[in-house]
Parts: sequence; C-alpha cells; structure tokens
Amino acid sequence: MELQKSITLKHLLVEQKKCIGLQFTTNKVIQVLVDTLPNIAWSQEFGMFYLPNNKNNLEQIFKTFHGVAWVNGNYFFTEKVINEDNPILNLERYRKRKPKEGFKLCPEEYLLKLELKRYSDNTVRNYVACFESFINHYYEIDPINLNENDVRKYLQKLIQDGKSNSYVNLAVNSIKFFYEIVHGMPNRFYSIERPRKEKQLPEVLSKEEIIKIINNTNNIKHRCIVGLLYSSGLRRAELLNLNVTDIDSKRMVVIIKNAKGNKDRISVLSPSILKDLQKYYKEYRPEKYLFEGQKGDKYSVTSVLNIISTAAKKAGIRKKVTPHMLRHSFATHLLENGTDIRHIQLLLGHSSTKTTEIYTHVANKSFMEIKDLLS
Repeated sequence: MELQKSITLKHLLVEQKKCIGLQFTTNKVIQVLVDTLPNIAWSQEFGMFYLPNNKNNLEQIFKTFHGVAWVNGNYFFTEKVINEDNPILNLERYRKRKPKEGFKLCPEEYLLKLELKRYSDNTVRNYVACFESFINHYYEIDPINLNENDVRKYLQKLIQDGKSNSYVNLAVNSIKFFYEIVHGMPNRFYSIERPRKEKQLPEVLSKEEIIKIINNTNNIKHRCIVGLLYSSGLRRAELLNLNVTDIDSKRMVVIIKNAKGNKDRISVLSPSILKDLQKYYKEYRPEKYLFEGQKGDKYSVTSVLNIISTAAKKAGIRKKVTPHMLRHSFATHLLENGTDIRHIQLLLGHSSTKTTEIYTHVANKSFMEIKDLLS
C-alpha cells in the first residue's frame, strides 16, 4: 500500500522577506508539481523550496496539490489557542503602566497575542518581564531588525551575569514568541543554542518538619492550606483553583480539575485534614472557591507563599520552604512508605513514571536497604 504523499508548509524569512517553505520527502510527482508554482526557488540554508508568502501563492499551493498530496499547515497557521481552558486574562495592568523615560514597555502586539493564545497568568508575567529586559538591552534598535548574533550576545550577557539556566531558557522562549508567534517567522532563530536543563534533585522536608510547619500556622484557614498542599500533593495553582465541591468526603478524595496538561485527576484526602476543613468551613463559609480572598475571589499566590514562609520560620526551619517543596515531600514520603510508583504518578498527575522516578533518588528507603560496606 502506497503511503499518502504530504507537504508541510513552513514560515521562512529569506532576505528579510516572509516566504512559504515547502518541506516534503523526495517524490517525482510532487517535484514536477512544485516546479509549476510561480516564483519557486530553492533555499540552501533551509534545505527546501520556497515562494513569496501571499494569499495567491497560498491558494495556488492547495489548488496544485489537491487530490495528489496532503498539505500539512499545522506549523504554518499558528492562530491555535494554546490552552482553551485557561481563563481569559485581562492584561490592562500592563497597558496602563505609566511610561518611564529610557525604558521601553512590552508592545501592544505582544500583549494581544498572549491574550489570544490564552497563556497562563504566570507565563504572561514571566514573558513580559523577560522580553522587556531584552528590548531595553537594545533600547535604540527596533527588535524586528535584530538578528541571531544580537540574541546570542544578549544571552551570553545573561550567563555572565549569573542568571540560571532556567531563566536563560525563559528568555529564549519570550524572544522566540515575539518573532515566531507575534510576527509569524518561526525559522528566525532556529540555531539559537539553549543551555542544558539543570538536573537538580527535589528538595524535601521530613515528616517532623511538615508537622511543625502545620502546627505553626496562624489560623485554621492557613492550617488547611498547608495541610492540603502536603497531604494531597497539590500544585499551588491546583489548590487555588479548588471549589468547595471538589472536596469529596464520602470517597475521601480531592477532585482536581483542569490541572497541568488540561487533565482532571483525583488525589487522597487525609482524614485529619478533613476535620480541619470542616472546622474551617463552619468559620469562614466559602461560597465558590475553597479558599477565597476578602472579596470572595480566588485566594492569591502571594498569600500562600507568605503563609508557608511565616510558618516555616516560626517552626525554626532555616531553609526556604516553598509550596512545591510540600508536593515533593508528599511524593517522597509515599515512596518511603512503600507506595507503588505508578500510584504516586497518578496522584501527582504525571504523564509518565519517568518524571516520578526522580523521587527514588531522594527517598531514604532505597538507601537504608544498602548494606554498610565497612561492617
């Protein structure tokens, strides 16, 4: 059976002009038809044929290969929403900032595309900050006129300034977003080298430290927040998105909706946390979100960070404690108690056990079983 012929459309920027790239496996029939396209040319740099990017040429491509080959436009048409389940963000806080002399603000076209793509609030905040740092490094130059060497020099400066690999990668993403998504030229920085991801082991707390933190919270609401993060292995955003109805006391589970990767899942509900939640509900009477701010809206990220930081200091824990550290501790302690790694994977919402396996490197149980070589 003959495989279906296909052509993949790519955005190309050739001599500062937008072009349509045609990527396909060598085939005589396709090659003959490609040769009939108007103003077709070959790019040695990108290894594919191309023609000027305009409506007539695009229509001509689909007409020429109709019934002969499938035209794949997934890389070419980039208006797809990244995450349809993310709330529509109001970016007026960026638009209403007062201009500062000698400082360029993120362009409106960039903000608009972030809105249309439905990126998360955290991603928007990071992208805007990183991209503004980039365009202000080249304050006198229109960013559309910058090239790969300019970007490399900027990334080199970040490294020299001691920025982490994760920050440099974030900077690359924010810059690529401007050229690839906002201006539709995905090939512009193909060859920009990314730093390797740092393979760091997750930081975990002992059970005793966790209990000390919970016991040093200021009130029942704070106690429930810290307790749920740990005992159910929740991400911070998952905790803040919980509705009152997501606590299922009959099945003793926490229902997590639209988690990372648009997936729903359930996690365990601790009986002791349930008792605390019942006390909390009687006192605070939340209506929609399980943890609400003063105006009944979603509880803030900053508040959660402050709760954990304050309680950890009161507990005499010197290291910096974060919400994600509680999640790491949840997984590690389960593993140490003999819970199957596949069950832990489901509770954490990982797509693969490979992600969950990192906890085998920090769990004490695996090391306790190693015999003392000096005995």
